[in-house]
Amino acid sequence: MTSNGSGPAGRFASVAEVRQQLASVGYLADDGLAGVVYLADRLGKPVLVEGPAGTGKTELAKSVAAMSGARLIRLQCYEGIDESKALYEWDYKKQLLRIQVEQGAGWSELEENIFSEPFLLTRPLLEAIRAEEPVVLLIDEVDRVEIETEALLLEVLSDYQVSIPELGTIVAKQIPLVFLTSNNTRELSEALKRRCLFLHLDYPSVERERQIVLAKVPGITEQLADQVARIVRSLRSLDLKKHPSISETLDWARTLLLLGIESVDVETARSTLHLLLKYRSDIEAASAELAKAGTELSA
Repeated sequence: MTSNGSGPAGRFASVAEVRQQLASVGYLADDGLAGVVYLADRLGKPVLVEGPAGTGKTELAKSVAAMSGARLIRLQCYEGIDESKALYEWDYKKQLLRIQVEQGAGWSELEENIFSEPFLLTRPLLEAIRAEEPVVLLIDEVDRVEIETEALLLEVLSDYQVSIPELGTIVAKQIPLVFLTSNNTRELSEALKRRCLFLHLDYPSVERERQIVLAKVPGITEQLADQVARIVRSLRSLDLKKHPSISETLDWARTLLLLGIESVDVETARSTLHLLLKYRSDIEAASAELAKAGTELSA
């Protein structure tokens, strides 16, 4: 397998096209975000997307895959993940069966047999490297892995190749478009950051969240979408354990629509807070704040 030594041929013609295509799959982006995606495509560089949980980081990678018709390969990171779960491992049970069946064979012949393609279990990183079709590789919550695994990611993303001692070096035929997401629970290495383009996603402005609600919740009125966006914005200004994510905003908007609510009053907001907040202390704090707001809520 050989590489052409260059970045992607160019999935997108311009920043405007990226923004347009993201909008076509329901992801509303500004020029800054669209510009980073465009450059990542043209330069063949990964994008490190940082920001609070629930700001659309994972959804960005999914949307880029959807709009470009690429295959999405996802590596969900967690504490303790290692090379065997991220890159590849050998199917030991299958190898053992083959050894038992071919007991009379010499070891060198047997070793060559069992350390071959049929016994290789590919994991997301190797799968993305080996893919011949366009791929978007999502490395989700990279800040949850240990330093050793981060070093492995850096090695793979630096050269887009994987060395398997028994098979040799596998070099990517095409460079996948890579997104690494981080909730910033720990500081990532400078080496990894240098390798990537950087994108910070924060909670959207009231106007952008209103647009997201209108785009994602068919049938909702502009007035209700505006109220939803403003109330959620006010909740995010409180000192809560977990602020409402964009997906929770959408769940709340859909629920209000299903309940036939045209305008949100204090009682409606308080009785449906469990859709936005997931801690009892947060619900109590928000409920008290909404009670103080009174008639200002629907203003």
